[in-house]
Amino acid sequence: MLQVAGVPFQPSSLLQLGTIERVIIQQMMNAPVVYSYPSVRELQFEISARKHIIESAKAMNESQVEFTTFRYARCNPTYWNLTGAGGFLLRPDVFPADAILDIYRNSSLYAFECATAVVIIYYHAILKSIGRTAFNTFFRNLYLYSWHTDPDLGLNTFHGSHFLPGDVIYFNNPDFHIQTPWFRGLNAVILEDGHYFGHGFGIMSGREIIDFLNTQRNPGSIQPAYLGSIVTRPSFDRLSNLSIALHRERTVHKKTPRLVHHNKNRISLVQHLHYCNTEIQS
Repeated sequence: MLQVAGVPFQPSSLLQLGTIERVIIQQMMNAPVVYSYPSVRELQFEISARKHIIESAKAMNESQVEFTTFRYARCNPTYWNLTGAGGFLLRPDVFPADAILDIYRNSSLYAFECATAVVIIYYHAILKSIGRTAFNTFFRNLYLYSWHTDPDLGLNTFHGSHFLPGDVIYFNNPDFHIQTPWFRGLNAVILEDGHYFGHGFGIMSGREIIDFLNTQRNPGSIQPAYLGSIVTRPSFDRLSNLSIALHRERTVHKKTPRLVHHNKNRISLVQHLHYCNTEIQS
């Protein structure tokens, strides 16, 4: 169900919806859960941002970026400093927007793993959603490593049975072959036609992804790969207010999120947070 200002929403010609937006709206309206927004503005922002996520995923699929493990990660040194852990640290003399756009413009210079790819897709999509000035203001100190993100992206992850185009879900391969741990699973962006984009896999159906992961299991394994219930998405309501906040006099102060170089490729956000929490407790 879709609600705006507490009442059921009916699409209006004033929204000027494209094909992707209409699919998202329809799935929200048919959902077994309630999607509620205080105004049409917040709804429009999320629909547009989800479309940008899908478009950014497709653009990455068409680019020359490569999948690799953290050990062999590479980036354009004009915009990023490659750390010993395989992360990309934004150079202090460049704008965040330029650095993110360069990953798509000079894609052959880049190689990274699966979770990092999702974060790059998010940043690229949000840049298109909020504009260059706001992005450069609120995402100044980017560091690309697994699921490590700027707090303003506001990533949420939860267990659910209903997904929308633009969400990221996780295909789990619990009995992955010990010699190919990078096939432990796949973070995948849901596209508007029901297919998925996963970095290193390309655009595939869910059945195709599971069938391939099943070829990467330990010999004699009886535990097949499967689509899990983990759903990850940015905080669209938080992001929708960044452009508004930009016009107010305020200094951007943030608490830097915990950074743990766990060296685990293709893990879900839940697993990433587990490693971070384990490090804090130890």
